[in-house]
Amino acid sequence: LKDQFDNLDKHTQWGIDFLEKYAKFVKERIEIEQNYAKQLRNLVKKYCPKRSPKDEEPRFTSCIAFFNILNELNDYAGQREVVAEEMGHRVYGELMRYSHDLKTERKMHLQEGRKAQQYLDMCWKQMDNSKKKFERECREAEKAQQSYERLDNDTNATKADVEKAKQQLNLRTHMADENKNEYAAQLQNFNGEQHKHYYIVIPQIYKQLQEMDERRTIKLSECYKGFADSERKVIPIISKCLEGMILAAKSVDEHRDSQLVIDCFKSGFEPPGDFPFEDYSQNIYRTISDGTISTPKQEGMRIDSKTTVGKAKGKLWLFGKKPKPQSPPLTPTSLYTSSTSNGSQYPIFSIEPVHYCMSDIKTGKPRIPSFRSLKRGCFSLQGPALEDFSHLPPEQRRKKLQQRIDELNRELQKETDQKDALIKMKDVYEKNPQMGDPGSLQPKLTETMSNMDRLRMEIHKNEAWLSEVEGKVAARSDRRHSSDINHLVTQGRESPEGSYTDDANQEVRGPPQQHAHPNEFDDEFEDDDPLPAIGHCKAIYPFDGHNEGTLAMKEGEILYVIEEDKGDGWTRARRHNGEEGYVPTSYIDVTLEKNSKGA
Repeated sequence: LKDQFDNLDKHTQWGIDFLEKYAKFVKERIEIEQNYAKQLRNLVKKYCPKRSPKDEEPRFTSCIAFFNILNELNDYAGQREVVAEEMGHRVYGELMRYSHDLKTERKMHLQEGRKAQQYLDMCWKQMDNSKKKFERECREAEKAQQSYERLDNDTNATKADVEKAKQQLNLRTHMADENKNEYAAQLQNFNGEQHKHYYIVIPQIYKQLQEMDERRTIKLSECYKGFADSERKVIPIISKCLEGMILAAKSVDEHRDSQLVIDCFKSGFEPPGDFPFEDYSQNIYRTISDGTISTPKQEGMRIDSKTTVGKAKGKLWLFGKKPKPQSPPLTPTSLYTSSTSNGSQYPIFSIEPVHYCMSDIKTGKPRIPSFRSLKRGCFSLQGPALEDFSHLPPEQRRKKLQQRIDELNRELQKETDQKDALIKMKDVYEKNPQMGDPGSLQPKLTETMSNMDRLRMEIHKNEAWLSEVEGKVAARSDRRHSSDINHLVTQGRESPEGSYTDDANQEVRGPPQQHAHPNEFDDEFEDDDPLPAIGHCKAIYPFDGHNEGTLAMKEGEILYVIEEDKGDGWTRARRHNGEEGYVPTSYIDVTLEKNSKGA
């Protein structure tokens, strides 16, 4: 390859171009990895749940598995970024640095080769010039010799011409000898330089170019390996990510998800009981069996139902009207009884006790959230949230209270640890006054003790609420459904007052229970006949009815509905003994009769 300098020049240039081409390939691969990782992270960010720390969304196993898959996918995206970073530093960056060094080295070797070739060309020119000069002097010497021989043989030539030709011959011969020696020297020098050029200089330059090209090839091989190693290093971690996805898929438990749904929406309410039988034929049976006509007093009391209901609706609005001037106190004469011809007595109530019970209700009573609103979701609360969570169903209330108690216990434990640490620090300060003033810790210690007392009070209060809820739930689960309905007729009949009998002519009516208190009432409620029942209701929760105008009831008790809820959260009801009052609409399950709803 001593004469293939130009071809080697082209080959080394091709090698550098190929190296840069592979570097460009690696760069584009890095961009692909970076874009892939970025898109994966954006995908994970898009589908990751955006929840506040206080969010109490049910953590179903399918949701948790999906979130774990997203986390594993995010880690997988991070590994793609690691691949891109490793390729950038180990492959692409190394290729670009080596390409720059390779260009510099190639340029230096080619310059040395060109210099050696130029020097050899210069030596050849010098040798060629000396050769041409020697050749020219030899021809001149031959001409001088021919001229001298011609004059020497010529008899007519003078001796002076012969001597002159002889001197010219000697001069040319001498110059030819000098040029010969110079040519010989130049030729010897050129041959030496040429030998040195082709056997020493050029082979050495070619060897350097060969080593450079081999190093380029080795560098490419190393980069190929580094390219593969960059991804092989992250394969174990990627495998763990994939294994995590598989474990997340295996962790899905359909039974646990179903149980979570049950726990989330479990209210603790019992299913509604059987509807009571309303026997509207009792008056007919009584009239036929008695064979008498009611007294004019009784007939006068049977006022038109529409007029009575309309009047009551206008008068007994729970919060709408201002109190009227007070009437004289309630007397026992406001309650009276009437008897049938067979001697059985039954109570007849006026509207006055009801208004008497309502005389102080107009001061206002907080509206109770509707039970229907609690059914809409486990975490969607309608109305203001109360401190004791009484606005929630029993089961959800119990869970909330238990969570709050656990949080308060954790806070109490922190305060206890802080108190112990302050006491130890105070003891250290008392033993070593130079370390600090013990009195400086007293305010913090007092504050901590105060916080502990406050937390203990909160825990005690919440535990009392929790015990109340758990007691109600246990009592509800032990109560028999047969004792809920105490007004059903044993033989399929029921008296208007709620007593049971086998014979319509032998109905036994208990004496009226007076719940009136010594208070005053408005004279505009002095109706002679109680409002007719437009349906019935069953108490879902017990209600104390401490406020005047309200009606206490037990859980499962059956009441008559005499006035519907007007939107204020209260329904007017009547007991079987005639006692009337308002009960929270959300505490009862109301059933209205079609034929009496219009009235």
